[in-house]
Amino acid sequence: MLGPVILAASRSDRMRRLISAAPGTRQVVERFIPGETVDEILPVVRNLTDRGLELTMDVVGEDITTPEQAAAARDAYLELIDRLKPLDLGIRAEMSVKLSMFGQALPGGHELALANVRPVVEAAADIGTTVTLDAEDHTTLDSMFAIHEELRKDFPQTGCVIQAYLFRTEADAVRLAASGSRVRLVKGAYKEPASVAHQDKHEIDKAYVRVLRTLMGGEGYPMIGSHDPRLIAVAQELAHRAGRKPDEYEFQMLYGIRSEEQARLAAEGYRVRVYTAYGTDWYGYFMRRLAEKPANLRFFVRSMITKG
Repeated sequence: MLGPVILAASRSDRMRRLISAAPGTRQVVERFIPGETVDEILPVVRNLTDRGLELTMDVVGEDITTPEQAAAARDAYLELIDRLKPLDLGIRAEMSVKLSMFGQALPGGHELALANVRPVVEAAADIGTTVTLDAEDHTTLDSMFAIHEELRKDFPQTGCVIQAYLFRTEADAVRLAASGSRVRLVKGAYKEPASVAHQDKHEIDKAYVRVLRTLMGGEGYPMIGSHDPRLIAVAQELAHRAGRKPDEYEFQMLYGIRSEEQARLAAEGYRVRVYTAYGTDWYGYFMRRLAEKPANLRFFVRSMITKG
């Protein structure tokens, strides 16, 4: 199984240097990360929204080792929000944030991350949009959910992400579905031990469907994070059974993956939000995209050979 190997490489400084310097890397990175600066990403935002798609935007970067870096990550999001304001997109362009970027792993990290993410949530609300807290590895989730609950006291639209492969997620979904919050369901992209997570793909898929059934039957707003045609069809059927209208849930897919399917669903009247990452610290995000799908890795290797 290549996935666990690639995920291990995502934490290796040596592999980071090798892959960053490899011929063809930039071509593949641009498939998933269409820019490094706000100036580069704004035309992408306009293009996607002009085509009837929505966005959740991620400033990539997770290796935060100082409070100053965490503050810089906060400021990068504040700059993005400020630049989005004239576009008047409202909820059509929301933010996704990883609390590790805001200092969650530093000493006193829970309080630091909350202090850094709050102004981002406030600024997003000021331009009519919101923020979703991304899920990271299982050791960070209690802190993430506590911050999510705290933020929702003043900003109830604040969303969060749950990962189907974790054993705890079915219970988390019951709690969140009853709260009226916005919940993105994904399979999970971190290397987790068998003590806390399903390891078999079919077991993960079955857990995904069970959790999705809970979300669709609840009072929240489900966000289906998947490119799997089977799971998309299941989501449509579960939404129909639950009496949900097309604007009462949405599909979310990554920039650069199944773009034609994104357009098709949007043309059929479904809400489709494109997870769009940008920034210079792309390595961790890029490696997880390779780990998720063998075809992505084959594309990368082929590009390296072609450019070499």
